[in-house]
Amino acid sequence: MIANLITLFRLILVFVVISLFGLHVYLDILLVVLIGLILFLDAVDGYVARRLNQTSAFGALFDIVGDRIVECIFWVYFAVVGLIPFWIPVIVIARGFFTDGLRSAAFAQGKTAFGENTMMSSKWSRALTSSRVSRSVYGITKTLAFLYLGGVIAFKNSGAFPELVIGLELAGVILSAVVVTMCLIRGLPVLVDGWKYVKG
Repeated sequence: MIANLITLFRLILVFVVISLFGLHVYLDILLVVLIGLILFLDAVDGYVARRLNQTSAFGALFDIVGDRIVECIFWVYFAVVGLIPFWIPVIVIARGFFTDGLRSAAFAQGKTAFGENTMMSSKWSRALTSSRVSRSVYGITKTLAFLYLGGVIAFKNSGAFPELVIGLELAGVILSAVVVTMCLIRGLPVLVDGWKYVKG
């Protein structure tokens, strides 16, 4: 129950953040900190659920949905404000539809995305999608990208060193492309292992 409330709080907070970005440079700096909090709470909700023995199929599904919403909102927002190309959120959203659709088919047959009853059937697919190492590396890289892009907004609004903005934006696109590549690599095993649940 508490873990689900944390997930819900993250969802509310992400809308607050994107609605306030760009109003003032000092507020932007605070919002970058809040991005970090939103992404940090992603790890906290799972920890709380396990610690309080409140894990459930609904909680796991709600966590995945919450993660997807947060991720897509940030990607779309950063594309709308012109920091990243539009193809980045398009790829992330399309990948999310495919993997979540397959996970839904598996869920209907009693399988979960992660955990003991995972839909992932091979060691390599579990290593890429649900291992702590894979999830941590992807989560940290995504966090760095969102914090960096938020920081670029704050930097642009400060008006300091405008000649650096193009280089900072290019670095943001490169970092975002790395995250999207990791997103696609982590989604591939879900497509491979999940297809049998659609056929079934």
